[in-house]
Amino acid sequence: MLAKTQAAAVLGVDAHPVEVEVDLASGLPYYSTVGLPDAAVKESKDRIRAAISNTGFIYPLGRITVSLSPADMRKEGSAFDLPIALGLLRANGALNGGGERTRGLMFLGELALDGALKPVRGALNIAVLAKKLEIEGLVLPAENAGEAAVVEGLPVYPVRTLPQVVGFLRGELTIPPTKEDPASPGNASGACDDFRDIRGQHHAKRALEVAAAGGHNLLMIGPPGSGKSMLARRLPTILPRLTLEEAIETSQVWSVLGKLGPGRSLMAERPFRAPHHTISDAGMVGGGTVPLPGEASLAHNGVLFLDELPEFRKNVLETLRSPMEEGKIVISRAQASLAFPARFMLTAAMNPCPCGHLGDTAKSCSCTPKLVERHRSRISGPLLDRIDIHIEVPRLPWKELAEEPEGEGSEAIRARVEAARTKQRARFTGIPGVHSNAHMGAGLIGRFCKTDAEGKRLMQLAVQRLGLSARAYHRVLKLARTIADLAGEESITPAHIAEAIQYRQLDRPVGGK
Repeated sequence: MLAKTQAAAVLGVDAHPVEVEVDLASGLPYYSTVGLPDAAVKESKDRIRAAISNTGFIYPLGRITVSLSPADMRKEGSAFDLPIALGLLRANGALNGGGERTRGLMFLGELALDGALKPVRGALNIAVLAKKLEIEGLVLPAENAGEAAVVEGLPVYPVRTLPQVVGFLRGELTIPPTKEDPASPGNASGACDDFRDIRGQHHAKRALEVAAAGGHNLLMIGPPGSGKSMLARRLPTILPRLTLEEAIETSQVWSVLGKLGPGRSLMAERPFRAPHHTISDAGMVGGGTVPLPGEASLAHNGVLFLDELPEFRKNVLETLRSPMEEGKIVISRAQASLAFPARFMLTAAMNPCPCGHLGDTAKSCSCTPKLVERHRSRISGPLLDRIDIHIEVPRLPWKELAEEPEGEGSEAIRARVEAARTKQRARFTGIPGVHSNAHMGAGLIGRFCKTDAEGKRLMQLAVQRLGLSARAYHRVLKLARTIADLAGEESITPAHIAEAIQYRQLDRPVGGK
């Protein structure tokens, strides 16, 4: 007898439909799985046999062939346990008519030896696919139900054991669909960082506000202890709140890697990732024998913070050039090419020289100009060109540390940032892939970043004296557009351009100690 059930496979961060066919024929006991299964799928036969036998059902004897279609797509993980077990029970007649209900449903889940269902990775990605395919419902382990239920319009049925699934399919048991509120307490962020904690550094805080308002990349240069890391860690608190669509996109990456955590169905805050400088290129952008997303994709719709930027290996930094422009990472293998989302704000910090005290008012620098130049040259010109803002973060004087009152809080800054982003969304309506000023291409810059004769003269001086490349020239114009948006002005003025030019610190020649 032949039985079919519907499942799905996750490749990268995208889910693909898989039809599970189980054929039960007479003959000596034999079990075969075809359709490019990995080791976890092949081992499922032992888990399934024990789960069926230990829950009171009869494991079928004979020649069993399990086919996972399409046959040319690799199947990975333990999520196929439940659909295969249901196919076996249906082929053996154990569902007693309940097999007809399997046609409109999709199943996933790992089986324990006692028949309990264990959570799997990628449940949210599969739920997004099920909604797209207009599946009547998704049956999955109860621990995964919350993240899948955030997909509106898809009934999600949480189950805990194999007998519970059988009872549901037979009509003997009613399971209400899970309802999940994306704003539920389990999704709330516990972050308590606030810009109010930062004393002084008004120029740096203004630069972070401009970066957040336009989605611009940022590099901070300053001596150790000047507050660079503290500023960076508070950047997510002034970014616009995640929309539901952005939250689902980000959560799909975290779901594939099993990083959402228990009781959490959706990312409620923009992610902040700070990998160590010893990270490999595969750890940064993803890869491996079975390609999985890296830190850049985990920072999708959030912040990727690279502390001590020159200490990162050059090949690791160069892998970020493409996603900084395109917002995605493409990993090519012999069998397939996988695309991972990676639209992040790159925020980096570095010392001005190897000893860290070039320009420091409290300590003298011991580095020669050649050492300073070598230190800065570890960041390639093409990568530096893709960073819109580079600013100095000097050591704070004692008076500002001890006496200055609390500064402006994150919520007040976020309100201005969201107002600027609202202008940008209206400006780029109908233009795919462009959501903020940082995403503008050359054509859009010419359309939305026009300035008057005085502004053009100022840009000419900047190009001549600082030696700005064409990319850096365009980035100054995009920064000026963001500064104008923050000011609530439609036109870019020379004052906006002058401020934007100030944020190109590393375009200036290396000074003395």
